[in-house]
Amino acid sequence: MSSALDLRDRVVLTDVSKTYASANGPTVALAPTDLVIEPGEFVSVVGPSGCGKTTLLQLLGGFLTPTSGDLLVGPDRVAGPSPERGVVFQSPTLYPWLSVRGNIEFGPKCRGVDRKTRRSEAERLLELVGLGAEVGGQRPYQLSGGMQQRAQIARVLINDPRIILMDEPFGALDQLTRERLQVELLRLWRQAGKTIVFVTHSVEEAVFLSTRVLVMSARPGRVIVDRRIELPGDSPDHPRELAVTSTPEFQSLKSELAQAIYDAHR
Repeated sequence: MSSALDLRDRVVLTDVSKTYASANGPTVALAPTDLVIEPGEFVSVVGPSGCGKTTLLQLLGGFLTPTSGDLLVGPDRVAGPSPERGVVFQSPTLYPWLSVRGNIEFGPKCRGVDRKTRRSEAERLLELVGLGAEVGGQRPYQLSGGMQQRAQIARVLINDPRIILMDEPFGALDQLTRERLQVELLRLWRQAGKTIVFVTHSVEEAVFLSTRVLVMSARPGRVIVDRRIELPGDSPDHPRELAVTSTPEFQSLKSELAQAIYDAHR
């Protein structure tokens, strides 16, 4: 049975849809959708381009208002953006005039957190995301793309969000950096105990990272597959390692979900 804290962190969509107005008439980006995301889950969303993945994420983030239905986090209706739902975008949105440390501290500073407290937390998170305190004084342009993404993740974590929303955060990175950050993200997820909703075009990435994968149909977007992911060696104490991607179980799940996306796009 869920605890009171668990219930506070549960995401529930009931008949949620989103329609955009256009010169050619209404465009249904997301068909009426029912969905429950439990606390602590790592849920990836995949599907063909234009299927409503990002629309769903923006609804969860409060950047868009549903055309119909109810979207709740715990007992509260999502009525706009909130620091309790942190967002990691595809391209790092770091302020170039601030140091990396200044970027990470920006949210707590705006909320009036004292300098000593926010500095201590920023230093802890720099270590947690694998950057180290020595990187804190650098400017974003001095960092690689992968390091900038780590800094963006730290900037989200410092606000202690209940839910982390990630919109193709590794899509523009080279394969080696992407794989390293996938492993790092799984480690952070285990340590922080957050709920993560992760949008990606990569089925392999979705299977590797997730406890659950949602496949969306072509527009109007709707969830057509809701697949729990269980892989060899899965354990609450040990995050997955890249070696699992070569197992028959992984390849079978990858093929199953890729076929579902192909069928949805026909």
